Amino acid sequence: MNAALAEQLARAVLYEGYILYPYRPSSVKNQQRWNFGGVYPRQYSAAHIGSDDWQMQTECLVAGGPQALLEIKVRFLHLVTRSVGAVAGGAAGMPLDGEPDYQVVETLRVGERVYRPWQEASEREVAGPRARLADLLAQPDRHAIHFPSGHSLEPLYAPDGLLAGVLVRDHQALDGWLEVSATQLADQLVKVTVRISNDAACPAAQQMTREDVLPLCFLSTHTLLAVEGGEFVSLLEPPEVLGQQAAACRNRGTWPVLLGDAGARDLMLSSPIILYDYPQIAPESAGDLFDGTEIDEILTLRILTLTDAEKQEIRESDERGRELLERTECMPPEVFARLHGVVRGLHSVTGDAHA
Repeated sequence: MNAALAEQLARAVLYEGYILYPYRPSSVKNQQRWNFGGVYPRQYSAAHIGSDDWQMQTECLVAGGPQALLEIKVRFLHLVTRSVGAVAGGAAGMPLDGEPDYQVVETLRVGERVYRPWQEASEREVAGPRARLADLLAQPDRHAIHFPSGHSLEPLYAPDGLLAGVLVRDHQALDGWLEVSATQLADQLVKVTVRISNDAACPAAQQMTREDVLPLCFLSTHTLLAVEGGEFVSLLEPPEVLGQQAAACRNRGTWPVLLGDAGARDLMLSSPIILYDYPQIAPESAGDLFDGTEIDEILTLRILTLTDAEKQEIRESDERGRELLERTECMPPEVFARLHGVVRGLHSVTGDAHA
């Protein structure tokens, strides 16, 4: 099992589309984020019939006996609303034992930094059962998902040591279920079903817009599956004898692909974005650009052509955007050169190449 590679790919999927070029909140592209792997509250989904599903389902095939051991992890992002508060007459080094009086503002300059509101995200992980197929065949496992609401303040001190403002971070409670079941299809062949449901309280669902409901969603949701004593069957290129069983698997909002080193069959990533078996992060990539549908070289060149004002907005808005910008601007020439044209392998051609 190549756990390091699995983690690298899972994190790339988790933050795919988190913020898109040109990486500025004022950009039209970043006015509607969180477009991948959304699992919406059941009440909202029922009130707004469409593509905003309240469930995500993965079905895949495991070749193995009843003693094969299955492990499930579900990961997603939990939206955190960050607002900016200005504090008047703050005391030097004033501790935030309570809630200071502050006024919510669109921008706040503290020393050389400017702070703006933004939608951040916390990483969430739900560990499903580490169960034998025999146990899942006998009885499905149902695991509650619960993350409570939260409210926190980060003090912002001026150069003179006075409290100038606060960053206010709020997130709403999330509730749902992770259900794992198994169905015997043939001797040594089992279909595994993983269903993720969002039951977050959403009493005003009928009046809510997509933007309103995002704090109650599971965002960038994906599932990692591992098996011991058995192996997963590729749904993209199944053996001919298992073609019908693979085609009968029903996946909603996600698609499972084999993960790890080529040929390995002990890991699967059920991803909300389109991938092939054994996806990899290009070794030439210097870091996450949050937009895997683009080419690193093109995005890097575009970032370098941003104006100083545009770059400043990136620095003021999001810490991940700030890190991306600093990494790009400091990229050594030899690292940038590696992004331009890569030959992965050469293969001999037999016969008439022009036939």
